[in-house]
Amino acid sequence: MTQTCEIAVIGAGPVGGTLALALAARGRKVLLVDTADLKPMEHPDFDGRAYAIAQGCRPLLQEAGLWDRLPFAPCPIKDIDVTDGKPGRAPSPLKLHFDHRAVGDEPFGWIVEARSVRVALNAALAESEVIVRAPAQARVTRHEEGVEISVGEEHFTARLVVAAEGRQSPLRQQAGISVTRLPYHQTAVVFAVAHEKPHDNVALEHFLPAGPLAVLPMTGTDEHPNVSAIVFTESDANAKLLYGMEDAALLAQVHARLGNRLGALRPAGRRWLYPLYAMYASRYYDTRLALVGDAAHGVHPIAGQGLNLGLRDAAALLELAAPAQDPGASSVLRAYQAKQRPVNMAMLLGMDALDRLFSTNFPPVRLARDLGLAAVERLPRLKQRFMLAAMGR
Repeated sequence: MTQTCEIAVIGAGPVGGTLALALAARGRKVLLVDTADLKPMEHPDFDGRAYAIAQGCRPLLQEAGLWDRLPFAPCPIKDIDVTDGKPGRAPSPLKLHFDHRAVGDEPFGWIVEARSVRVALNAALAESEVIVRAPAQARVTRHEEGVEISVGEEHFTARLVVAAEGRQSPLRQQAGISVTRLPYHQTAVVFAVAHEKPHDNVALEHFLPAGPLAVLPMTGTDEHPNVSAIVFTESDANAKLLYGMEDAALLAQVHARLGNRLGALRPAGRRWLYPLYAMYASRYYDTRLALVGDAAHGVHPIAGQGLNLGLRDAAALLELAAPAQDPGASSVLRAYQAKQRPVNMAMLLGMDALDRLFSTNFPPVRLARDLGLAAVERLPRLKQRFMLAAMGR
């Protein structure tokens, strides 16, 4: 027996799961398929991984029924510091400081634990009308009239299939959509630290010759009242060395770059290693197919915009497909690409330029960029534009 749905989303990660829930909340019949078993992904212990959620993405999470289900309180980002330096030396005094009060009462965004998002997704999906099949493999056949999806012995038809499977998207490959990759020869070591001094809800992006060091404020616990997530970007070889260090040696490397900004440091949770490269798909759609999130693009983690770009893809597709009589019509998909691809390409190029500009130790370039930071610091209107962009507004 063939079952009918309207939209099939392949990939139940934060972007695909949120999109499926939001579409269902607007009355669409949705099938959600993932190759992984979702329940074991609810890591019971703090593991140090977190997402930066921009203010502009919160409405989508609320519509999907996720925001109020987050089991661990998000930490608001009230201020952002951008500094430049070298290991073992104090940051340059020419820095950039963003204060959320310059553009309103709301924070720039929130740092949300990765496990918190997964728990909320699973809880919301269990109570929704979304048809969930996981772990399962979807076999998709697309044609002009519609989409056929086989999941085990079950068969479904749909008007649109959404690829939310990540950077190695099989559906994108099946459609013959080419991808361009920009290697950085950098790897991020991700972990969390408990620290002596409060972070005061300030996020830091500290640029260094080998790559940026991000410090993201997190909500404390009884065991660790002051906690921050660290994204330590280094060359591939050095990142592997950092990953394998004893705790004391790794924390000494962090301290050499941050100085006494956070006081004494202790490890919290485990470490993660993520090779970095940017990528973009040549187009965001094919017959009855739309790409969202990492299936369509990937950016350098500077400014933590990766997940936010995916959520904005989901929001744009939601606004176009949810009210459409035929959500998989070529007119809908063309409009989606026209709306999202230029914005995402601009972000990708901007993050790429920032990384290349700051990942050099050439003295004239260092002086020019420090003067540039100082100049922006003194231009309120330009600062406001940067702040609104960080908020996703």
